[in-house]
Amino acid sequence: MVRVSSDSNSTPPIALDPVLDPTLGPVELTRQLCNIPSVSGDEREIADAVEAALRSHAPHLTVTRDGDTLVARTELGRERRVAIAGHLDTVPINDNLPVRDEVDDASGEPMIWGRGTVDMKAGVAVQLALAVELVEPSVDLTWIWYDHEEVASDLSGLGRAMRNHPGLFEADFAILGEPSNGTIEGGCNGTLRARVSVHGKRAHSARSWMGVNAIHRVGALLERLSAFEPERIVVDGLEYREGLNAVRINGGVAGNVIPDECSFEVNYRFAPSRSGAEAADYVREFFADADRVEIVDLAPGARPGLDAPLAQRFVAAVGEAPNAKFGWTDVSRFSALGIPAVNFGPGDPLLAHADDERVPVAQIESTAAALREWLMHDISR
Repeated sequence: MVRVSSDSNSTPPIALDPVLDPTLGPVELTRQLCNIPSVSGDEREIADAVEAALRSHAPHLTVTRDGDTLVARTELGRERRVAIAGHLDTVPINDNLPVRDEVDDASGEPMIWGRGTVDMKAGVAVQLALAVELVEPSVDLTWIWYDHEEVASDLSGLGRAMRNHPGLFEADFAILGEPSNGTIEGGCNGTLRARVSVHGKRAHSARSWMGVNAIHRVGALLERLSAFEPERIVVDGLEYREGLNAVRINGGVAGNVIPDECSFEVNYRFAPSRSGAEAADYVREFFADADRVEIVDLAPGARPGLDAPLAQRFVAAVGEAPNAKFGWTDVSRFSALGIPAVNFGPGDPLLAHADDERVPVAQIESTAAALREWLMHDISR
């Protein structure tokens, strides 16, 4: 069990010598994993614990570590290989650890409450429990746990490991355990962040007519952005919703100075029918009258990939119609390698990053059961 200490000053709890026991099943493992704080950039302790669990309980897996990313593979000589991945990091803790058990007022369902329960340690727990349990699956399996997902894409542990060990990531199909309410969500939107800047001319505010106020100049750009109506775009039968929003603004020099520069950052969530280059061109054209548009982060989306035979068999096994994934996820990295990939994990994505993250116990169990049954059936042809 994970031993947790905390003090009366509401500092985040610290897990001491964490030990994970995958044999207790994914529900208890969810509690154990969540109680190991692992905010992005601080994943070493949880990666150590996952590695120790694999080496202690899964001799059938070949384990490779790259930084705080772990790749564990079966080598059974099966005709097909499936990759199943999940990230170890969370957004910052806000008085929502250690986890606690509660009952949902509306449904009466038992829930596990706390940071990371939804995004995405319940999914990680399902993967780790099954990685230990499934010694003879019908396909070869590549299990992946990685660091730095909740930050800029260039920091991704998954991306780093793919560059350093490309041979470990060859697969015919991939599943990312991101929260999807226990249903399949195909593909994902792309995400782009751009810094939009305008210039002016400094002057004393008592003689403002001598200057050009850069903050005032951005007004027209922000009005245009406020009036933006996002598109709904159908891609391979799934409807994706786009979004273009200001997320940060900077400007000003002093209380008596007309500012000569103002910038704001926008986040564009674009359907996977657009390439990253097309999305960048769209944003530059949208703000064509700004003085500068700088793309500061860009991660392309992924088409649903549901036409792949293994994907179709997985959809049939889950038994529910797939939905589109509106947020960006690392299915995009698998898609870029030519590997069809979907999202499938416990937890309501609307609760991801919320201070009251909570996941239904039954959803953890049903997600694990669906994956177990599918992977143990003959899906190799």
